[in-house]
Amino acid sequence: LEEIPPKPLQDPGNVLKQGYLEKRSREHSFFGSEWQKRWCVLDRRTFYYYANEKSKQPKGNFSIEHYNARLALHLRKDSRKKCCFELICPGKRTYEFTAPSPAEAEDWVDQIQFLLKDLSSLTIPCDEEDEEELYNDVDSSDSVNTASHNTTLNQEESNVEMEEDDIYEVLPGKRAKPE
Repeated sequence: LEEIPPKPLQDPGNVLKQGYLEKRSREHSFFGSEWQKRWCVLDRRTFYYYANEKSKQPKGNFSIEHYNARLALHLRKDSRKKCCFELICPGKRTYEFTAPSPAEAEDWVDQIQFLLKDLSSLTIPCDEEDEEELYNDVDSSDSVNTASHNTTLNQEESNVEMEEDDIYEVLPGKRAKPE
């Protein structure tokens, strides 16, 4: 049997972006690397980072609410400086990352910014659902409801036909057939 790679603790259906990034270590020694490769996962509220793709427990995570994401070309002096971005929040730790390419760094920043706009939005999804319910009528374009509604009507009509024998009108010039 093939082993299915373990999923991060959060619901995989909520994962917006994931991939390998280099994360700048908060405390690095003379012998330790300043940048460490990490498997990073962004869901709707939290940024997780793992030792690798198969890790079950994150090395760390933080709520991205109130953070700001931006490209940060000043973080590195080497050829990968255009691949850097940072997550900043006043009064909290700044997280610094290097993506595999400048386009990938931009994509991470865009995804996080999109998510932050969504989190700060004042719309409440429940209200929209309630509104749909109020205006859902027989003539709606919802084919499932219309089909089930028509089926119910057809069943009722056939029941009526069975109960009443003389519901047909006799047209002029035609005689009703005796039974």
